[in-house]
Amino acid sequence: MQNAIGLIELTSIAKGYEVADALLKTAAVQMVFNRTICPGKFMVMVAGETAAVTSSIEVGLEIGGDTVVDNLLIPNVHPEVFPAISGTRVITETGALGIIETFSVASIIEAADAAVKAANVQLLQIHLAMAIGGKGYVTMTGEVAAVTAAVEAGAEFIRKKGLLVNKVVIPQPRPEVLEDKI
Repeated sequence: MQNAIGLIELTSIAKGYEVADALLKTAAVQMVFNRTICPGKFMVMVAGETAAVTSSIEVGLEIGGDTVVDNLLIPNVHPEVFPAISGTRVITETGALGIIETFSVASIIEAADAAVKAANVQLLQIHLAMAIGGKGYVTMTGEVAAVTAAVEAGAEFIRKKGLLVNKVVIPQPRPEVLEDKI
């Protein structure tokens, strides 16, 4: 049963590959992703049982050393987090729109998990660092009060780490705001 996720974000691509290999060799975890991210960083995420993910992340942090930018370990990750990361979440109707923006990939995943656990919201997307200078952001929807509570919970969690960029709640967003246009 995969109930936990762990992620390590590094400044070194070469060290990132070494950490990814170590995570997989340390315990029975599944690779969710390992890839480069802006601006020249590397991230690796694994999932599995809590004890296995914990062991893998501990070893990865030791190997990563001073190249580690940020990391996370979420023992009971909310089920909405994975579809929001992969972009497979389909929502046909939106309410209020909440956005949290952070300085790291690990912190945005932590913020999203804290937000969705705090209030009755649906995660729309967790955007991880690509083409946004290494930052991350999460979008969510629901009733205004729920979105406000969720955004506050996620933002407060990240503010303590000093990685919060900004947060916004839009009560009645225009549909065009959520469309990707080039």
